[in-house]
Amino acid sequence: MRVLIAVCAVVGAIAFAVPAQTETRVFIVASNADGYGVDRCLTTGASCGSVVATAYCQARDFSQARSFRKVDEDEVTGGGAKNQTCGIGCDELVAIECTR
Repeated sequence: MRVLIAVCAVVGAIAFAVPAQTETRVFIVASNADGYGVDRCLTTGASCGSVVATAYCQARDFSQARSFRKVDEDEVTGGGAKNQTCGIGCDELVAIECTR
């Protein structure tokens, strides 16, 4: 009986020791040169980009940005997404990975 209790205790400890999976989501956003300069922060990978990316994630009920980077039009499913996503005047597309 004690062995059974010990085995159950070990199995229970292992079950609770496994970290929960973090929910992530990648958003593809248009980097429009609007005069504020935040587009340069995201597309160049500058340190100011982490603040901008985190603010973007928090506005969508995520806690922080895990990463952000410029993406090519070909990387977006369906190809030709740049014209469909942001229309005329869109300079670049940026992927922002958000976590909860």
